[in-house]
Amino acid sequence: MSRYQYILDQLPYGPGFCFVDGLEEVSETAIRGYYHFRETAPFYRDHFPQKALTPGVLLVECMAQIGLVCLGIHLAGRPDNETPQGAPPLVLTESNVIYESTVPPGEIVRVEAQRKYWRLGKLKCTVALFRSDGQRAVYGTLAGMQPRSRPA
Repeated sequence: MSRYQYILDQLPYGPGFCFVDGLEEVSETAIRGYYHFRETAPFYRDHFPQKALTPGVLLVECMAQIGLVCLGIHLAGRPDNETPQGAPPLVLTESNVIYESTVPPGEIVRVEAQRKYWRLGKLKCTVALFRSDGQRAVYGTLAGMQPRSRPA
């Protein structure tokens, strides 16, 4: 079992919409993980079919899943860093990103996030996504919060 498998097991996504392949580092203030944008992904067929590119919204989703959701699962966990089953996931509430480079099909990207704050179930981070050659493709800030339950 991977060192961070307890976080990966809590991700609220099915296999067709999970943009996290693994985590390399997790602390109380930062996280680093990666994802392989496989060339066979169905969205490449119709997103600039002559020269496919990874949709920017999916780059932000990858950044949010690693930089907010995975870090949020870690921060919301018990003192022994095992997240209780059923802990509510974070949902994206704010994004402010700048695109510097495109990401082609087949790329393995690395996402790095630094916590700005975590309080009252809200997490805000600075996040960057890097291509496999080390070039930064997207950076900015993302925020998310645990959804509040609605009265019946």
